[in-house]
Amino acid sequence: MESLSPNIFVKDMNKTVEFYKQLGFQLTMSVPESGNEFVWVMMVNGSVTFMFQTFDSLAGDLPEISRQDGGSILLYINLKGIADFYTSIKDKVPVLKGLEKTFYGATEFSILDNNNYVLTFAEHE
Repeated sequence: MESLSPNIFVKDMNKTVEFYKQLGFQLTMSVPESGNEFVWVMMVNGSVTFMFQTFDSLAGDLPEISRQDGGSILLYINLKGIADFYTSIKDKVPVLKGLEKTFYGATEFSILDNNNYVLTFAEHE
């Protein structure tokens, strides 16, 4: 195995794209390739890749995907320069836990995205 790129299901693709752009992600691929009615997008920031897809686009093929917003998943993202990153986004997104040092030596903070997914950012020293 070489990488993991989660395909995260969302209700409002445009709001999701705008939210993740605030975190420094760039839209690299989409279906369709142009316009603003995307059913699937790929967004990248450094070596972190997320794919986002609408529930409706797979409802007929995989009805098991249908669920409430959010989910029992926490996306844990390692990065360098966490203090600067936190400062740059803390007033733009819902912060669940502010910047803090953990008992295992990481500096972390957690936010909530527009689809109720928890993202925890961490820097290990």
